[in-house]
Amino acid sequence: MQCTLCPRECGADRSGGERGFCGSGILPRVAAAQLHHWEEPCISGMRGSGTVFFSGCSLGCAFCQNNAISRDPLRGRETDVDGLRIIFADLIEQGAHNINLVTGSHHADIIAEALSVPLPVPVIWNSSGYESLETLRLLDGKIDIYLPDFKYADNALATRFSGINDYYERAEAAVREMYRQTGKYEFCSNGLLKRGVIIRHLILPGEIQNTLAVTDRIAELFSNGEVLFSLMSQCTPNGHCPELNSSVTAEELDAAKLQLYSAKIDGYIQDLDSAANGYVPKWSD
Repeated sequence: MQCTLCPRECGADRSGGERGFCGSGILPRVAAAQLHHWEEPCISGMRGSGTVFFSGCSLGCAFCQNNAISRDPLRGRETDVDGLRIIFADLIEQGAHNINLVTGSHHADIIAEALSVPLPVPVIWNSSGYESLETLRLLDGKIDIYLPDFKYADNALATRFSGINDYYERAEAAVREMYRQTGKYEFCSNGLLKRGVIIRHLILPGEIQNTLAVTDRIAELFSNGEVLFSLMSQCTPNGHCPELNSSVTAEELDAAKLQLYSAKIDGYIQDLDSAANGYVPKWSD
């Protein structure tokens, strides 16, 4: 079967042993499964988000903070549908507020099967935003909260840093589909997010115009109260992208904040001190 799970549609016969752009085999590999306390407050809560990090990636950004697993699809422990269900159950037993699936697009078919049995906590799809609509529809009714990136308003930047020339169109269509599935965001009485979409955007050092354009576009796509926006400043030099070998400046963050306030979008703003390697999870071998 030729793989078309992500927009690259590389056509690799993964069931026959071929590996496409993501480098992954037919079964997912889990690089970490743990309670994560560094997501947005409405996700992490007091006990943490039950986060499952999948190895490999269908996007491959040069500045990826998780490059140790995104660039190494053989990292971690191979698992199947039953194994994923055991991981979910274990995290829930530990007290996880939710199950947070990070970069799972290249294994969406298997993840969807694992979620065919409803969980007692919300399920989060945490992705790059570079998604196929057909793949997202496999998840319809199984995902409570979508947590996509919206990295670029400028496809020239997408080509430069992620090697694709259609990110903007794909991400816009994806967030529209995500919103169609979940509707307006809803909070539980304890302040945790129950349902909805949080659109994340990472400020790239020296590329503040991209951030301003993304903010403007989200404000055009959605009315206040429909989605949440998370402005992130944690771009951390990883040695793979000399062009971004610096951190976001206070001036860049201030400009982004002003634009966000002007656009009247509800959400979250990450402090500059989040740009540190200490926030990167510990990966399994």
